Amino acid sequence: QVQLVESGGGLVQTGDSLRLSCAASGRTFTIYYMGWFRQAPGKAREFVAAINWSGANTYGSDSVKGRFTISRDNAKNMVYLQMNSLKPEDTAVYYCAIGRGATVPTTWDYWGQGTQVTVSS
Repeated sequence: QVQLVESGGGLVQTGDSLRLSCAASGRTFTIYYMGWFRQAPGKAREFVAAINWSGANTYGSDSVKGRFTISRDNAKNMVYLQMNSLKPEDTAVYYCAIGRGATVPTTWDYWGQGTQVTVSS
């Protein structure tokens, strides 16, 4: 069993930055993909970013490219999402997830409980 706990969310203004953290515990997860997703009120959950097990390959949605950066520290069992130039449309609950596969997973095995990010205009 793997447990994921997100932190770092909050209320910020347009243009501000936030860094989300996700702490993983339980089974060894170094060989897994880790990802960030978000869900805004009334909308479906959407993919934000993912990173492979070594950290060499990262992927991001078009809406966050150039603004958000995903990274991981396997020694600390952590994954991070650095969010810069935040916009009101980035307001959502952000979730951390773990999945397996040679490429970005289409199905993710474990999810965190989420952390709220609110960007005021």
